[in-house]
Amino acid sequence: MVAALLADLEASGLGQMARSSRWLYPAANLLHVLGAALLVGGMAVLDILLIRGRAEAADAVGRVAIPLAVLGIVLQVTTGVVLLAAEATAVGRNPAFLAKLGLILVGLANVAAYHAWRRRTYAHRAGPARLRLHGGLSLAVWVAVLLAGRAIAYL
Repeated sequence: MVAALLADLEASGLGQMARSSRWLYPAANLLHVLGAALLVGGMAVLDILLIRGRAEAADAVGRVAIPLAVLGIVLQVTTGVVLLAAEATAVGRNPAFLAKLGLILVGLANVAAYHAWRRRTYAHRAGPARLRLHGGLSLAVWVAVLLAGRAIAYL
């Protein structure tokens, strides 16, 4: 079923345009890199503060970093579809691509768990161990997403 969806995406007008246009694929690639920088850069600043147990500073930085990271995710998803459409059947079997998708799910689950926990317990009063756990996992996962994304071209 997934293979059929990937084949349909590759055969779609978007896939054909991504392969034949002189500007679409390169522009999508550049915007994908920008999205990665916004996502990982925004999250890294926040994660480092959490790792250091500085919840108050993380809250303040988060007001800027989280919207930038969300913008990065939006850019990544929209441009990622274009990049995938160009060679969906081959990329869909690529172990680095599959790892990247799995890592993104882990990263998003960690973000959701952190924010759910923050709503239940006031993190400033909680021990720094939980902050370090979420921050450390987040930083490791988003850097791994970047690395897996780059490895797609080589596997």
